Amino acid sequence: MALPWLAVLKIVPWTDVINNAPKVADGAKKLWSAIGKKPPATPKTEAPTGKTASAPEAQSIATLQLQLAALEASTADLHDQMLASSELLKALADQNTQLIQRIEENRIRSYRMLVTIAVLGILAISSLALTLAR
Repeated sequence: MALPWLAVLKIVPWTDVINNAPKVADGAKKLWSAIGKKPPATPKTEAPTGKTASAPEAQSIATLQLQLAALEASTADLHDQMLASSELLKALADQNTQLIQRIEENRIRSYRMLVTIAVLGILAISSLALTLAR
């Protein structure tokens, strides 16, 4: 089961991912700052004032005012959801940046370990060859 993961990891263009990670984090921060500055829409829940509701125009105006109040409340809810989503995007972008940095550090460590093992292997084979030659 490890082979498909290795194949997927080999397919990913890590240099592009590493190079674009700061751009993604900056974009998420800009989104958060742009959305975070906007004040949420405050729904107006004023009761219709004026004449009695017997006239058809007054009823239609009252209905429109109720619909407007419902739409303003819905807009405020959507704004809150947008704030939460942008905060989540910012957090995910920050985590992505940290993950990319750790992956790059692990890649460098693995390469150094491979070189060290290769050098030690060469030294072990050469010392074995010298021992057998005597």
